[in-house]
Amino acid sequence: MGVALITGAASGIGAATARRLAGPGRHLVLHTGSNRAALEREAAACQALGAQTTLVVGDLALSGTVAELLAAAGEVGRPLRAVVANAGYALDQPLMTLDPDRLSEVLQFMVVGLTRLMQAALPMLARAPGGRFVAVSSFVAHRFNLPGAVYPATASAKAAVEALVKAAAREVAATGTTVNAVAPGFVRKDKHVEAGLVPAYWQQVAAITPIGRIALPDEIAGVIAFLLGPDAGFITGQTLHVDGGLTL
Repeated sequence: MGVALITGAASGIGAATARRLAGPGRHLVLHTGSNRAALEREAAACQALGAQTTLVVGDLALSGTVAELLAAAGEVGRPLRAVVANAGYALDQPLMTLDPDRLSEVLQFMVVGLTRLMQAALPMLARAPGGRFVAVSSFVAHRFNLPGAVYPATASAKAAVEALVKAAAREVAATGTTVNAVAPGFVRKDKHVEAGLVPAYWQQVAAITPIGRIALPDEIAGVIAFLLGPDAGFITGQTLHVDGGLTL
């Protein structure tokens, strides 16, 4: 089996995806921006499932981090077959008070960083049959009338992510590599993050989700794993909403 690279793998959807992909014969290159301790815990969980792991810590807004990630994948000695671009964050600052410098930081991290990752990873994926690239977007790029905070900076970045997915899918289609996005709705956080959110928050977001609850990270990871697998070989350039009907 080949190598899978996952950014933002220390928690949440990224960590759940790593555990989904872990198994004998699999080598995972796992990334976090700064939370090495959490990434090491997730790596240990993946190793317990039979996978080998390489860890990379660094800011994806920096070109050196992307270069380090792809170098780590290349040093394994097996082809890179899957990339999951999951790293991101939410900035709940309204547009009229949004600091343009903060907007630039968000776009540099999520859009420019993804561009660099695509430019470096897609040629490597094309060298092996059945290469797969999945980027994680968000419902915030599609829904702007929900109660509570708004996320114009993150929404802009995630909309750009989906546009880059379409552009990349078109450019690499002839190689057999597929490029897709998954757009989750509200997803449960890790316990240390969830503890800071009042129960009323979870009740509110569950109430506005047609299916009546919010997702578990592993439910998003399952869809990502499908898009990385052989049954998704004829799906490319798509954004798959995994949101319990939130964007209906």
